[in-house]
Amino acid sequence: MQIFKKRTQFNASSDAALVLASLGGDRDSFGEIVARYQSLLCSLAYSAVGDLKHSEDIAQETFIEAWRKLDTLRDPEKLKAWLCGILRFKVSHYHRKEANQPVRGAGELEECAAHEQHHEKVEDAVIEAQQQALLWQTLEKLPQNYREPLILFYREHRSVEHVATELELSEATVKQRLSRGRKILQQAMVTFVEDALEKSKPGAAFTSAVLLAIEGVSPPAKAAALGTGALKVGSFFTLATLLTLLASLSGVIGSFFSVRAGLAQVRTQRERHATIKLVSLFFVYAAVFVAGMLALRYFALARVEYAAYLAMASQLLVIAFIAVYLALLVQVLVGMPRMRAQQRIFFPEAFDNDLDRLDSPQREYKTRLRILGAPLVHFKLGMAEVGDKPAYGWIAGGDRAYGLLFAWGGLAVAPVSVGIVSVGLVGLGAVGLGIFAVGTVGIGVIGFGASIIGYKAYASLSALGWQSAVSNGFSIAREAAIGPLAFAEQVNNERAAEIANIATLNQTYLWVLAAIVVFVIVPAVWHSNQVRKRMGTPPDLTKNNMR
Repeated sequence: MQIFKKRTQFNASSDAALVLASLGGDRDSFGEIVARYQSLLCSLAYSAVGDLKHSEDIAQETFIEAWRKLDTLRDPEKLKAWLCGILRFKVSHYHRKEANQPVRGAGELEECAAHEQHHEKVEDAVIEAQQQALLWQTLEKLPQNYREPLILFYREHRSVEHVATELELSEATVKQRLSRGRKILQQAMVTFVEDALEKSKPGAAFTSAVLLAIEGVSPPAKAAALGTGALKVGSFFTLATLLTLLASLSGVIGSFFSVRAGLAQVRTQRERHATIKLVSLFFVYAAVFVAGMLALRYFALARVEYAAYLAMASQLLVIAFIAVYLALLVQVLVGMPRMRAQQRIFFPEAFDNDLDRLDSPQREYKTRLRILGAPLVHFKLGMAEVGDKPAYGWIAGGDRAYGLLFAWGGLAVAPVSVGIVSVGLVGLGAVGLGIFAVGTVGIGVIGFGASIIGYKAYASLSALGWQSAVSNGFSIAREAAIGPLAFAEQVNNERAAEIANIATLNQTYLWVLAAIVVFVIVPAVWHSNQVRKRMGTPPDLTKNNMR
């Protein structure tokens, strides 16, 4: 697999390395970016607006904007082009602003007329003096034998013949000296311009000014979650972020549709209350988990000295989430069937309908087609009863589902499994376990989701990886970690990005997430609709006679 590809060497001071470090909040690395490109941006701005001060202001605004939006840079190797794009926008805005400056009214002009006339004379005198100084500064660099013909020719408006007569030279010599003098003058002007531009280029003071300006601006840390790769995003409402949210909460989504189907099967008030309580607990614990992770992240960023302890606390929170969801699943698989058995004894009249017989064919869907003795499709649709066997087939679904290819349900075990707790080569769920694990919490070789534990872990809240970890919150690994709170040998640099295979992730992540969403939502919706259609409350059973 490409994700385990051989590592290559890289330049630690490359644009990509500096961008990754900056995404992790390293202002010194961003200072290197400023120092590297400040001359380019200031020069382009000066060429566009023709004012030294305004050009430096525009360049500084460009770097500040870049710091704020660094997480929107999709390809760090194109940093220069990206910065130039921001600069062009700033220049365009400057020109529009200048063009829209209001013209002063006639009354104001009359009041200022005398004042302006006075200052015009002063300004003209200053400008003329500056021009004279500049003129002589250029002419004095010419040898005298070239300077004299030029001054006579241009200042006195004399002909070549007259200049030759005045200087007692031949016309050919005058023409030669005029030509040579012009070339020397041209070169002198070029040198003068070069020196002036060289002296005007931004230096360390400009870099310091930019770093001082971004001091109060929060670093673009969220981009470090998937670095310069897939979720660049920048916006919560982008397709990638939406898919990540759905994939991370896949188990919770599955739980919702399972309980929705369960509510269609309740026959007593106690069953109804228990079902509502269970679904509420699933959602409440998921919300508490996410809120707890975000709180730990906030305090870790605010108090860096405690970041390591808070990182350990985040992993304890992950363990607590797994324990709670396993306990809730036991209640679904064991507690609810026991309650149904009790309700059948205490309120037999609530189960008089043919739909509620233990042998009702409506309680499951099974294809006649069998392959190697197993049905192609087997879905359990009725509420679990004591003694029920799990759904079993090539494609299986139910409270407990064991599939030879695919399984969906509360506890799902299959090569590709989706459930509250899923186990398989590919496990998707609230708690997903597999070679490829995805979920609110995932444990596997490669994992994606909200919180992941694996060899390579990619997460939105916390990632604990043996080799690499990439997260928008806590990233903990042996070799490489990328994120605002990263702990590893290589942290937020290009080597870390290379070990974590960010480039490969960038190419495949959206497709992976899209497939995850389809696998989660389609079976859940189909199962819920089939249950409501087949096992819904009988027409003669009203809320009033439920107990």
